[in-house]
Amino acid sequence: MAIGTAQDFSLTRTAMKAELLDAETELKLAYAWRDERCEQSLHRLITAYMRLAISMASKFKRYGAPMNDLIQEAGLGLMKAADKFDPDRGVRFSTYAVWWIKASIQDHVMRNWSMVRTGSTSSQKSLFFNMRRVQARLEREAAAVGETLDKHQLRQMISTEIGVPLHDVEMMEGRLSGSDYSLNATQSTEDEGREWIDALEDDSAQAAERVEDSHDTEKLRGWLVAALSDLNDREQFIVRERKLRDQPRTLESLGQELSLSKERVRQLEAAAFGKMRKSLEMQSQEVFHFLG
Repeated sequence: MAIGTAQDFSLTRTAMKAELLDAETELKLAYAWRDERCEQSLHRLITAYMRLAISMASKFKRYGAPMNDLIQEAGLGLMKAADKFDPDRGVRFSTYAVWWIKASIQDHVMRNWSMVRTGSTSSQKSLFFNMRRVQARLEREAAAVGETLDKHQLRQMISTEIGVPLHDVEMMEGRLSGSDYSLNATQSTEDEGREWIDALEDDSAQAAERVEDSHDTEKLRGWLVAALSDLNDREQFIVRERKLRDQPRTLESLGQELSLSKERVRQLEAAAFGKMRKSLEMQSQEVFHFLG
């Protein structure tokens, strides 16, 4: 097995020297871990089947992930399998572990294959790992009988062969044919070429909108200040404490401070708001735009 680094080679060599478990020993270790949480039994079980995890990891090197990362993911899948394995079901641990190891490696490959999420559904995962192989076989079979498949026919056949929706095939074809590019890359070879990030639409408010909002805010503030100035000191105090504070005060607390009942404070508040509304209506009909 060709492994990329000395660390990978050392791990592989260690795994190949591990004991081979017979069915009876494997069962005892699995029971000891499940029932007694015996870490020594778990360690023996994991070590014995690490060669299986490494062998499966090597099959995914063509997707560009570092071999060391693939081995780590395979090991994680193996540990998940050991944790969830039920020896009462009567199957060998290796048979059960294969699914968890493969799923862990595939998830890692799909997460790191592109900065853009490649897919998350079972049909998308099946396409990612099988579409190119199925496509090549279908093209070979068509060529063997002298036929040429156009893109639409090929997509339809892939969809049927793998058992996934046609739109998923079209989506995955586009993702697999593309590659990641930096938004800071220039759109042309010229030194002064515009970067791709400059072509993205700015979702923030434009200058004209910001100026208009600022103007409206200042206008509304002026109206409110003028309306407040028509109130007496006690009414201004109630309005400020009830509506202009970050944490508005209660009617009861204001009543205690002003030596008034809670109901009387509510009446004064309502009267103050009535005066302010009349003042605003007299200043401009535009105020209704802000009052809703």
